Amino acid sequence: MENALIIGASGGIGQAVCQRLREQSVEVTALSRSADGFDLTKPDGVDHVLSSLPGPYDLVLVASGALEIDGAAPEKTIRAVSAQAMMDQFALNAVGPALVLKHAARLLPRDRRAVFAVLSARVGSIGDNRLGGWVSYRASKAAVNQIVRTAAIELARTHKHAVCVALHPGTVKTEFTRKYLGRHPAVASEEAASNLLHVMAQLTPADTGGFYDWAGKQVPW
Repeated sequence: MENALIIGASGGIGQAVCQRLREQSVEVTALSRSADGFDLTKPDGVDHVLSSLPGPYDLVLVASGALEIDGAAPEKTIRAVSAQAMMDQFALNAVGPALVLKHAARLLPRDRRAVFAVLSARVGSIGDNRLGGWVSYRASKAAVNQIVRTAAIELARTHKHAVCVALHPGTVKTEFTRKYLGRHPAVASEEAASNLLHVMAQLTPADTGGFYDWAGKQVPW
């Protein structure tokens, strides 16, 4: 791998992935809202920045996301759903990655293997949902899974060597999850980054359009 584009590079996982890649002498282009104003909820800004990047990239990773936006915590029940909170979750966790995927055909090379990955979450799995709750977050992640799946089908028509996937990083100790860890086992962001990079290195074009966890196991839709 020679170069990579990491979106959400200031977050716990994104920052750790950037560090791991640079340790491997990979040239990293890092974008984030906090560092350079790259906001996935602003379509014009996303198009302007991505259209100006030279590319192509051997890896594009969308690591942006949020459990809580503007103080709206994940719902414990469907009765707590707020239209605004749900729209905010979709704007960042589903529409945002879709706006990046619009540029996938230009950002990825056609003549060699490349990976486009979006961080999803196991709670976005409809088949694996046994607890309920977290309605807006779950729904936004289920939506981004469908977006990735659809984009992968289209991308395969022109980029035969490309891998386009959704990834579940596991439960990671970051500011993103700090309030919600409880007694759940979690790994440091550095370990999560290593796990994800290992999984992405093992994927082939035959795996494109899939949903995989931090250990490379397929997650049910």
